[in-house]
Amino acid sequence: MTAELVRGQNHTLPQTRLEIRVSAGTPVVAGATLGDEQGTVHGIEWIAHPGSPQLPGLEVSKQAAAEHRLAVDLDALPASVHRVTVLLALPMGVGGPVRFGAVAAPFVAVTGLEGTEIATFTLTGLDSESAVAALELYRRQGAWKVRAVGQGYAGGLAAMLADQGVSGAQELARSVHEAVARGLARSVAPPPPRTPEGDRVRHAGTASGQQPPATPPAVPIGDPAPAATQLPGPAQPRPAGDAGPTPGPATSGPINYAHPRRQSAAPPPPPPTAPPAEPGRPARPVAGDATGWSMEERLYNQVWGMFEDLARTTAAYRSAVDFAESRMDQELDRALSDPRNRIGGAGDRAREEARAKRDQLTDRAREALDRDLAQLAAESAVVEPALPAAYAGWDNPVWHAYRVPMEIPMALRIGDLHLPEKADLRIPLLVRLPLERGIWVDSGRTASEAASLTGPDQLRRLAMENAVAHAARLLAVYPADEFTVHVIDPAGSAAAALAPLVDSGVLAAPPGAGAQGVASVLAHLTRRVDLVQMAIRAGAADSLPPDLDTAEQLLIVNDFPHGFDDRAVTQLRYLADEGPSVGVHLLMVADREDASAYGPVLDPLWRSLLRITPVADDHLADPWVGHAWTYEPLRTPPGSRVLQNVLAQVAAARRGRP
Repeated sequence: MTAELVRGQNHTLPQTRLEIRVSAGTPVVAGATLGDEQGTVHGIEWIAHPGSPQLPGLEVSKQAAAEHRLAVDLDALPASVHRVTVLLALPMGVGGPVRFGAVAAPFVAVTGLEGTEIATFTLTGLDSESAVAALELYRRQGAWKVRAVGQGYAGGLAAMLADQGVSGAQELARSVHEAVARGLARSVAPPPPRTPEGDRVRHAGTASGQQPPATPPAVPIGDPAPAATQLPGPAQPRPAGDAGPTPGPATSGPINYAHPRRQSAAPPPPPPTAPPAEPGRPARPVAGDATGWSMEERLYNQVWGMFEDLARTTAAYRSAVDFAESRMDQELDRALSDPRNRIGGAGDRAREEARAKRDQLTDRAREALDRDLAQLAAESAVVEPALPAAYAGWDNPVWHAYRVPMEIPMALRIGDLHLPEKADLRIPLLVRLPLERGIWVDSGRTASEAASLTGPDQLRRLAMENAVAHAARLLAVYPADEFTVHVIDPAGSAAAALAPLVDSGVLAAPPGAGAQGVASVLAHLTRRVDLVQMAIRAGAADSLPPDLDTAEQLLIVNDFPHGFDDRAVTQLRYLADEGPSVGVHLLMVADREDASAYGPVLDPLWRSLLRITPVADDHLADPWVGHAWTYEPLRTPPGSRVLQNVLAQVAAARRGRP
């Protein structure tokens, strides 16, 4: 039976190897402190936080997230530790909520390794507090218990740490928030908020055989709040099969850039499309086996469900392996600390027994992982061929039957993700449309080991080719004349990479070159942002100038900040901040080191963009357990002309030819 605790209530813990799961309605920082019998924290080495996530017997997430899993091994804690306090705090300085009273009540669960809940606690009654001591695990007469605390602090993380006796609490809290702010720019945005039945309703549970728990809505990490991206409000629910309105030039009323397929009501579950699995065997995977109003929406949710399944099953495996190693080390320490075991073969036998137990636990964990991976691989094999063009790789045959669409899709594929446990299992990385944040293709050689092994000229060429491919996909998935691409190439160095866009005639104008070209393009887009914002505020969209292009706009910037003066940099930052809400988006190709001369003034610009790389790199983290995922950019097959053929159809549709 699960104990549902209220503030101040305690419950005995039946085991010492635990997970503490946190679900919140917004990204939060999760950490833990170790205390002595009086609850005093003796120094920063007794605190686990995103900047220092591991302590003996304790591991926390490296970033802010709407969901966390904290690993605790009470037997591995130092003997002087009698309390473990789980802390939650709202990240500061990233544009999110500043008090817990403005978000859904966080939910905390203490579970066993297999996921069985031992005790749960919902932190209600919070208001102006921005940090809270959620739970306390404490030792009493040789046994461990959990107590629901729920003590909030309006003074934030610094006040909470100071209350536990931490010296230098203000400086430590500042360093934690700085570490979190750096991590936010590296995160993959999670899927849309869960429905009351869960994001993903399967006929036979998740890959591990368990139904996903219902949790409060999750807000994308590092993304702007929904109110900032849906004007004037979210689209209403629609019946299945109703495509709804599409964004485009407006003749009266306010301009609405809300995605026509976003809704506030829960979509219906998918219809049964396959017979149930045989008893004792996993369900046969089916493409579109998720909730949604349409097959496209079901596939979108299914892809994100596969992403989450792979993240969680890999986390369980890694946790089990770490536990096996930790237990072996403890058993060896206990055995070899006895002088009697150092004589004869007793020590060797102790080592063999400890290693045998370690291998047994590891093998059992690997069997479970392989079973889940096989199920996910089977699911990927049926899902990948069923994906629409916007979700498909360039090598998918769906592109050979491409036709310019009549409405925009829910999302766009910008790459693949995989983990080292099964590198050939690729999960599509999907971003919602219209774009809610810009994209930065990092051309720097210091970005990763793979980048450092690539020549600088080749890396810049690959980065620009990658950006052109993303622009082509965006042009391809929008209806004709509803997406416009501009290019800034100050030195003209990207002429070869830009050839597919230039030769097909899909660009709004020739690439802007030189200082005058940079200034002209930026002035044009800045004017558009200003005019549309004023029209929306005044409710006078019909008064926009007739020459204003109300289609979604994309600006590709090559080799930033070369060719940019201070005024141009300011305009670019303005477009990054204000543009997405009115349909103007950035696609930057740049090396961040090249912008170091500007100092920290450009840090907000980089943090506002989703960073991807032209070569494989493990810089992206999931929002659930914080794995470092390897990102693989999308590439066209060698010798293929799929990119040119797609752009030719887009250009023909714009000219009014079939």
